Amino acid sequence: MKLVYTGKTKNVFELDNGNYLLKFKDDCTGKDGVFDPGENSVGLTIEGVGDFNLRMTDYYFKKINEAGIRTHFVKANFDETTMEVKPAKVFGHGLEVVCRLRAVGSFIRRYGEYMESGTELPAYVETTFKNDELGDPLVTKDGLIVLGIMTGEQYDELKEMTKQITKIVADDMKAKGLELYDIKFEFGYDKDGKVMLIDEIASGNMRVYKDGEYIDPLTLNELFFAK
Repeated sequence: MKLVYTGKTKNVFELDNGNYLLKFKDDCTGKDGVFDPGENSVGLTIEGVGDFNLRMTDYYFKKINEAGIRTHFVKANFDETTMEVKPAKVFGHGLEVVCRLRAVGSFIRRYGEYMESGTELPAYVETTFKNDELGDPLVTKDGLIVLGIMTGEQYDELKEMTKQITKIVADDMKAKGLELYDIKFEFGYDKDGKVMLIDEIASGNMRVYKDGEYIDPLTLNELFFAK
């Protein structure tokens, strides 16, 4: 295997069969030794986090694949904490897509004068560039087209896929007595330009509540995998 990228929470290796291998790490983003998914730098290491992230990713990517939605997922190896994925190109230098079911977080910080915190939203989708220095700036559909990042057809497909995937996760959380407020995805595209879900679906990429109380990612892992 050839190491091609060293990330904050995962390393990426190139495989002989043309696919890639993601090695999940126990490193977490945070500040002053406190885990914070919103931070842009690694702040601590928590034993077992990589395994939890891989297991949740495996669980949801299988459901999404079964629903006929394109992803880069091939298979996971829990013994090695790795996941084999298909090749995919990222949009621009990396694009994050957030689907919001309730108004919290940065949404309410931006638009709080128009809406109360916690208000239900109709699967509101927004896109941001992955750029730590610029604070992950928002970008519109028209902006993505003008900048040559994607076509209008790709955006429309990405938006519809985002809503479909969010519903899968939200319905599953509801069955576990939990409520999904928002979730963050990453998308890329294959050699034919077809949009696909990439990266991971883990507790650090979502806000989940139980009985109106926020559940931090580490507690969510415990609740999610409780027997």
